[in-house]
Amino acid sequence: MKHAILFASALTVSTAAHAESWDMPTPYGDTTFHTQNISQFADDIRTATDGELDITIHSAGSLFPHPEIKGAVRNRQVPIGEFFLSLLSNEDLAYGLDSQPFVATSYDDAKKLWDAQRPVITELLAEQGLMPLFSVPWPAQGLYTNGEIATVDDLNGLRFRAYNAALEEFATIAGAAPVQIEASNIPQAFATGQVEAMITSPSTGVNSTAWDFVSHYSPINAWVPKNIVVVNKRVFDGLDAEVQAAVTEAAAAAETRGWEMSAAEADSKTAELAENGITVYEPSAELIDGLQAIGQTMLENWKANASDSAISVLDAYNN
Repeated sequence: MKHAILFASALTVSTAAHAESWDMPTPYGDTTFHTQNISQFADDIRTATDGELDITIHSAGSLFPHPEIKGAVRNRQVPIGEFFLSLLSNEDLAYGLDSQPFVATSYDDAKKLWDAQRPVITELLAEQGLMPLFSVPWPAQGLYTNGEIATVDDLNGLRFRAYNAALEEFATIAGAAPVQIEASNIPQAFATGQVEAMITSPSTGVNSTAWDFVSHYSPINAWVPKNIVVVNKRVFDGLDAEVQAAVTEAAAAAETRGWEMSAAEADSKTAELAENGITVYEPSAELIDGLQAIGQTMLENWKANASDSAISVLDAYNN
């Protein structure tokens, strides 16, 4: 009996010694479908590994601010994290092609673009000791304003919320004044007059209760940007082979599930905006023509500054 107790005790210590606990920062709140999807991802890994790998989600930028998450994973302050993919556009424009206006405006196009981006982004991240696990899109981006926007000229002079370099450029070409604002700060930014308009997904609109500060929404379907979940490659390589397999299998399931959740969100959240009093209107032909002209100008600028890797993504997507 004594030997059995000692054996059980040793087994418990051995199991505990091999158990891994990971902290995972994410930029978005618990009600955001991206965070909900990642929570399921963590649950799947915990179940598949019998608790050998336990991931704790730190949502809404509570552990690291959004712009610092990628660096935190690279420096092994945390093993894993989620961030908005096109935030890395200043490193290589291949990261930001999904945020170029009117390049990919549907889920089918967005999936084709991700298939073209994935090998290039995998290689770019590998140079920094990072490995992508999965990527999930937001619903296509729509326009939030006070009052209906009939043409691009109506955007002139508005203080415009931006969340990456592409949207800053977009706002500037449209004659608006871009202001960098994180999703969690949107309500305060509108309340204090920092911004007067924004382009973002219906999901972010609902999560930030946009009906409290704007009156109109138009589904212009400008682009379908993505979040990405990355892991530190050295930390991942240190896992047992069975745990590695559990992580990659859970990641594949999270990507499939996340794309389905995003598509469902596009319809349900647009309806929720209307239910809460926002006027949802189809963009005029004049507005779309003007927005597409901006998109074409931006794409030409993008091509002029893009790396060979970035150009290869665009070529693969177009062919």
